[in-house]
Amino acid sequence: MSGYGRSSACWRLRTRTLKLGERTLIMGVVNITPDSFSDGGLYLAPEAAVAHGIRLLDEGADLLDLGAESTRPGSRAGANAGALQTATVSAEEELARLLPVLKGILDARSAAVVSVDTYKAATARSALEAGAEVVNDVSGFTWDKEMARVCSEFGAGVVLMHTRGRPEEWREQPQMAPDALLTLVREGLGASLAMAGAHGIPAEAVVLDPGYGFGKRFDENYVLLARQAELLALGRPLLAGVSRKSFLRHTMAQLYGDGANVETAFKARERASLAAMTVAILNGASIVRVHAVREAVEAARIADAVLADGRP
Repeated sequence: MSGYGRSSACWRLRTRTLKLGERTLIMGVVNITPDSFSDGGLYLAPEAAVAHGIRLLDEGADLLDLGAESTRPGSRAGANAGALQTATVSAEEELARLLPVLKGILDARSAAVVSVDTYKAATARSALEAGAEVVNDVSGFTWDKEMARVCSEFGAGVVLMHTRGRPEEWREQPQMAPDALLTLVREGLGASLAMAGAHGIPAEAVVLDPGYGFGKRFDENYVLLARQAELLALGRPLLAGVSRKSFLRHTMAQLYGDGANVETAFKARERASLAAMTVAILNGASIVRVHAVREAVEAARIADAVLADGRP
């Protein structure tokens, strides 16, 4: 493992600034979708999603990430960039799911830091107007050319993720050699960071995400995880989202076999998620995006103690 540790930095959001690097920040996931790969349909009703978000805050989440369109492999998310009407979920439908939950959480917890997981500028604009602090764009400003301008206009904090292709293409991506993969991710994130700067978004507003599972084949995710700290050379903090990703499920299936019962498979994936998350922290992640917050808080505390004990 090639961890370099992590440096302290400030992340400038729409109305406040978060200190990164002193401890790992936990971003809790609230999926307001019928078809997300991990918990689709569980929180589609606004009242259920609001209750779930508040529960994650009570369990120790530092911020919440609300998503109202699944970007699972095979979906039409981001299809034909520039022609967003072909996406599975329109901006109107996305907002109909998203805004009641955003409002409900902020009504209940006015100090909550809420991120919106969207690649659509129209969705981002309405969410920021409603009180969101962060836009988490899985495309790194590449699927909707208006997104960078909207984020700049509102002074939003942004998470820019590296995505290789679009979800409908991921299963057909050719295998890449480790060095080529790292070069691709580093250059892609660098280009997104440059695009942010070109639109007047200061570097202090940007966090970078390597995009685990987003166009990376199973084993490529482990290469990326092992060498994640190399991406710190881009000069911005890293967010890692490995929770419940399919590459972990694939590895657990190899261990237990495809015939494992549902409960065994789910518990194995949760434990695998915590293991991968811990590696990500030790390899430089300042923020982790997770589904099971309480367990992540506990594991992160141990990883942070390791980092505080002299790791360079």
